[in-house]
Amino acid sequence: MARDYAARWPGSPGGNAWMVAAVMFLTAQGVVAQKVRVEEELEAYPTESVDLRCEFVERGNLTRLTQVSWIWEPVDGQRDNIAVYHPNYGQSFPNMAFKDRVVFLHDDLKIPSIRIKDLRMSDAGRYTCEYATYPTGNEQGTTTLIMLAKPKNSARAVTVQAGSKSVVVAQCEAADGKPAATIKWLASVGGNHSTTTTSGPDGTVTVRSEYRLVPTAEDNGREVTCLVDQRTQDRPWTEVLKLSVEYPPTVTIEGYDHNWYVGRSDAVLFCQATANPEPTTITWTTASGSLPDTVVVEHNKLMVRKVDDAVNTTFTCEVKNKHGASRKTLTTFVIEALEDPSSAGAVAGAVIGSLLALLLVVTLVVVLLTRSRRQQRRGFPSSGDSVAAGNGGSNGSDYGNKACLLFASSGNGSKNGTGANNNGPVYTYREGCDATGTLTEKPNSYHHHLHHASAGNRPTPHDILLCGEMDEAERRKFNLDDSMEEEDERYNRFGGGGNVLPTAYHAHRGHGGEAEMDVYLDDDMESQRDGSVISRTAIYV
Repeated sequence: MARDYAARWPGSPGGNAWMVAAVMFLTAQGVVAQKVRVEEELEAYPTESVDLRCEFVERGNLTRLTQVSWIWEPVDGQRDNIAVYHPNYGQSFPNMAFKDRVVFLHDDLKIPSIRIKDLRMSDAGRYTCEYATYPTGNEQGTTTLIMLAKPKNSARAVTVQAGSKSVVVAQCEAADGKPAATIKWLASVGGNHSTTTTSGPDGTVTVRSEYRLVPTAEDNGREVTCLVDQRTQDRPWTEVLKLSVEYPPTVTIEGYDHNWYVGRSDAVLFCQATANPEPTTITWTTASGSLPDTVVVEHNKLMVRKVDDAVNTTFTCEVKNKHGASRKTLTTFVIEALEDPSSAGAVAGAVIGSLLALLLVVTLVVVLLTRSRRQQRRGFPSSGDSVAAGNGGSNGSDYGNKACLLFASSGNGSKNGTGANNNGPVYTYREGCDATGTLTEKPNSYHHHLHHASAGNRPTPHDILLCGEMDEAERRKFNLDDSMEEEDERYNRFGGGGNVLPTAYHAHRGHGGEAEMDVYLDDDMESQRDGSVISRTAIYV
């Protein structure tokens, strides 16, 4: 028709005629597209249902509709009618593959939408809604149905034996998916992978990937991860695999501390083995073959009940599994018996305790001796009434059992004062006190006596020796220094008496020509069997 129209057009060149024909054809296609309204593309999954919508749209009702047909065009195949609707003759489903799965949603020629139930992967293709009309002829619209399939993902580790060649240690698969899946590997063992793709008869695709490496015993138990990504999945599918590498046993012997002494009862050896699969047998032997009678074996543990020369040998532990056997040897040396560390500790504790006890006793003795010496320095007679004066007193060489205190007013001074200016307290002994005799503090009247002495009234020993009591604080004032003991010893070397008097005990002359007396306290006391205390040193005035 386009060629006839161009031929009847006078004076128009052939090129213009063909241009007009093309414009008319495109215009007609646009009208058709506007009259039949369908969806361009739909996605669906197997076993589900899908609705294919179709509607005839026209302005003015100038076209008369005769019937409508749904035509299916497979991806690889020929066109075929699957559903037909005629206002007078009703519905028809000529394709047996869709007969029980296709229905018209409306009994209306202008809205001939259909529903396909129980979808199959083979249902993918182009579906055309085509009208038979008058006077314009056939009008149509096409929808493409894309069938999607979620892959069946799986992954597994392949058990291999340690060796020197690259082998498959893990496999990952995404089966019967549409579109095809993508497989990736995440690993730190340094291997590589390969991927293959297989298409199924229904349009699905199966993707397989294998991970390879040269397996070693150290690779056993290490992890690799398979990752599958596909359009139908919300997120990538992952599976973590632990490699399974089998290898013969590796053996070590532990527990030997190089301290197997004769008599020890807690010596133990352990046969440690790493293997995959687990060891089937563990055997202990010695260099001579059989184990000593003192040895007991429990699985991988060898216990020595009592160490003796029989275990001074070489022990061998042999471990087996299905891939082979490995062994390890250890030579033990028996040494001389050692002291039990616990008894050695007890002995050391006893020695230290004894030393501490001895130190305590020595300290106590020193304290007692020091205290006794101080008491002797401060001690006083408990009985007797004679005071040695001159060369023997009332009893010649016998001395009374009371302390003698003599005072002198010379410049040499005394223990309780300083020379004539002796203002300190005077400690006296009072007769008639208790058996122990006590010192007491008395106001110093020494200057008063010296005053009367200068007038011709010389003080007597009874004026000087007075009874009284004193407390501990006052006794400290009366302590004599160690120089007094040295003078006592020098005096004793003269024979304990006689007319020879040490220089420290000579009487001094005062300004008035009168003999003044030095202060002297003899603490060199001697205990008697009757309980009395007698001074061994004479006092000369």
